[in-house]
Amino acid sequence: MRFLPAGIALALALLSGAAAAQSLRIGLQEDPDTLDGAKNWSFVGRQIFASMCDKLVDIAPDQSFVPMIATEWSTAADGKAMTFKIRPGMTFQDGEAVDAAAVKYSLDRALTLPGSRRKSEISAVSHVEVVDPLTVRVDLAAPFSPLLAQFADRAGIIVAPKAAAEEGEQFGAKPVCVGPYKFVERVIQDRIVLDKFQNYWNKDHYHFDRVTFLAIPDTSVRFANLQAGQLDMIERLAPSDLPALKRNPKLASAAITGLGYQGITFNIANGAPASPFAKDKRLRAALDAAIDRNVLNEVVYGGQYTTGNQPQPPGNFYYDTDLPVPPRDLARAKALVKESAIADPGFTLLVPNSNDAQQAAEIIQSMAKEAGIDIKLQSVEFITMLNQAKDGKFDADFVGWSGRIDPDANIATLLQCSAPGNDGHYCSPELDRLLNEARATADKNRRKAVYAKVAQLLIDEKPIIYLWHFKWFYGFTAKLQGFVPYPDGLIRLRDVSYKP
Repeated sequence: MRFLPAGIALALALLSGAAAAQSLRIGLQEDPDTLDGAKNWSFVGRQIFASMCDKLVDIAPDQSFVPMIATEWSTAADGKAMTFKIRPGMTFQDGEAVDAAAVKYSLDRALTLPGSRRKSEISAVSHVEVVDPLTVRVDLAAPFSPLLAQFADRAGIIVAPKAAAEEGEQFGAKPVCVGPYKFVERVIQDRIVLDKFQNYWNKDHYHFDRVTFLAIPDTSVRFANLQAGQLDMIERLAPSDLPALKRNPKLASAAITGLGYQGITFNIANGAPASPFAKDKRLRAALDAAIDRNVLNEVVYGGQYTTGNQPQPPGNFYYDTDLPVPPRDLARAKALVKESAIADPGFTLLVPNSNDAQQAAEIIQSMAKEAGIDIKLQSVEFITMLNQAKDGKFDADFVGWSGRIDPDANIATLLQCSAPGNDGHYCSPELDRLLNEARATADKNRRKAVYAKVAQLLIDEKPIIYLWHFKWFYGFTAKLQGFVPYPDGLIRLRDVSYKP
C-alpha cells in the first residue's frame, strides 16, 4: 500500500471537509416582508418558506397534490369536513414534536391572529378538531373546494406552538417550522441565512449545509453576480439575459410557464382615492384599450411571456376563450376619455424598483399619453410599495401575483370584498356571490361556467388590468444537478446538489 506525504494528506483532508460543508447562494428579486407565514404577503417570502417551512400538502410539477406534513386526507360526503393524517415522527426545528395539536394550533392561529392574511383564504373553516394524536379534522361552514389548494400554500404552514406563543408579534423575526432548513439570521435588504435541520424527516434528500438568500432587485446585477460566481442560482432571470447565459458553458438555466399574472391594480375605495380612475370604469377601460400587450411582451421580455386579460392565462382550463386578449384600440381609448368628460385624466402609478418593471411602466406611460391619459411613475422599493398599497396610499400599483393552482386564490384573495389582500378595496356583491358559487362545488365543468361569468364581470369593471402571464426563468451554475422548476415559481431544493 502506498501512503501520501503528510502535507498532501492534510491538504486533501481539508479539501474534503470543505466539500462536505456545502453552501448555496440564491439571488432573489426582492427582500421579503415578514417571515411569519400567517402574515406574509410577498412572493419572495414564499421562496424562503419553500426551504424552511413544510405545509400540510404540496404540489407536484404537474399541479397534482402530494403528501407533506399530512400523509393522506379525505373529504366528507357532504363536503363540509376534511380529515388529515399527520406524518409520525416529525419534529419542529426547536425540538418540539409535530402532532395533531400543533396542526390545530397553527390553523387556529391563521384564522384568529390579528393581521393574518390567511384568514380570508380559509374563512370557510369553522372548527379544527384533534381526533387523535396524529389525526386532525377540519370542519367547514359550507363546502369549500379550494381548501386543499390553500393548504398547499402559506395557509398550510405548520409552526412550532411554543416558539410562536413565546415570540408573539416578533415570531416573523425568529420563525420556527418543520422543514429541511432552519432560520439562522436575517439582515434586512441584504440576506437571509438558513442552516440544514439535521432532524428533518426527509433530510437525506437535502444536500446543502447552508442556504443564503440575497436580495438583488436589479435583474442585470443579479445576473452579473451569477456570471461572476458570487451567486449559485438566481430566480426571475430576465429573458433578455438568456442568450448570454446560454453562451456561457459554466451556467445552465431552467424555465416553466407560471400560474400568475402582472397587472395594474387600482385603488377603488381604500381611503379617499383622488384619482378619477377610482370612480369611472370608462377611464380604466380607456387605459386598457391604449395598451399594446404584444409590444410590451416583445420589447421588455423578448416575446417569452404570454399576454393576457384574465386572472388565468390563455390555455388554462378556466380561461374563457370567448373573451380573448384584445388588440390595442387607440381610437376607442380616446373616445372613452372624451366620454368621461374629465379633462386631462391621470394618476400616479407605483412601480417596483426592478429595471424590467420600470421599463414596462415607461412604455405603458407613453402608450397612455397618446390616448390623453397622464401617468406619473413613482419608483418604490417593493415591500414599501406593498405597505403603501395596503394603507391606501396609492392611486394604482404595477404589481404581479405569483399565481395558485386553484382559480379562487387568483381572484378572491385580491378582489373579494373582505379579503385582506384586496388593497384597492374593490367590492362587488355579485363577484362575491359568484366566487361562493364556484367554491360550493368540486365539479370542474360547473366551476368553469361560473368563472366565465367572473371573467366577464372583471373585464367590464377592470379593478385590475391584466397584462401578461410570465414564465419563471432560473439561472444557475452548471455544477448544480437535480433542479426541477414548478409552475408556482418556488425553488424546491429536494434532490438538488453539486455534481460529484
